[in-house]
Amino acid sequence: MEWSDLKLFLAIARLGTLGAAARSLGLTQPTMGRRLRALEISLGQTLFQRTADGFILTDEGTTVFAHAERIEEEALGLERELAGQSRQLDGLLRLSSSDWFGAHVLSPVLAEFSAAYPKVIIELLTDSRLLSLSRREADIVFRIAPFTETEVISRKLLHIDYGLYIRRGLPHPEAGDGRGARLVTMDEAFGGMPDVGWLQRMLPKADIAMRSNNRDVQATLCAGGAGLAVLPRPLGDAIPAIEPVDLGETPPGRDTWVGYHRDMKRLARLRALLDLVIERLA
Repeated sequence: MEWSDLKLFLAIARLGTLGAAARSLGLTQPTMGRRLRALEISLGQTLFQRTADGFILTDEGTTVFAHAERIEEEALGLERELAGQSRQLDGLLRLSSSDWFGAHVLSPVLAEFSAAYPKVIIELLTDSRLLSLSRREADIVFRIAPFTETEVISRKLLHIDYGLYIRRGLPHPEAGDGRGARLVTMDEAFGGMPDVGWLQRMLPKADIAMRSNNRDVQATLCAGGAGLAVLPRPLGDAIPAIEPVDLGETPPGRDTWVGYHRDMKRLARLRALLDLVIERLA
């Protein structure tokens, strides 16, 4: 058995198709198929049931999956420990945050850090996925929920105030009504966000005009006159075309947390970046 094929096996098991697994590893689908067949032949077992909906683990595949995850964790643990011993202020740091936070809050700090440490390459991933620190999908993660993983070192970084905004010059709605007003709000997948319920309570008769899970998109729509939007203050206050709306009660704010894997605590470039982020934002 080729041990490297276990990485391919795990990708197929987690993503469900050869195509998705191939893209995640930077390989071609035929290569994935050949190496999977080679792994099954070497083990003498069929690891997946091929269905119209994708690849489903067989009983034998489920057994291999449990062992392969443990092997993966040991390999990643070794990689993290060796990386964490590095004292050099060069190399790669991969960060994960929401789109607006990365663009409007983190980017100025990262630019300052890059000027001070030009040999450190920063990779900032901004999307809604919760990237794994243990799998080194990211080295530092910024998110709006506390970290519960025992292997993660984390702290609350800062509290972000939110506000309700409208295109400058348009009439402001009345609290408790909202008749005739149009709203730009989160999409249905994020309907449980605190600001969505706040909007419904404060402006119950307003109509929903647009939905988006991207705060920058919401801000652009608001500036274009599509409707009122609840935005983080660092984003909304920076846009000249919109102005805050006072309904007598501010929208709920959010805390931002920062976390990294405990094996990376001795990584000099990570410590240097965290120190600057905390100094500028905390």
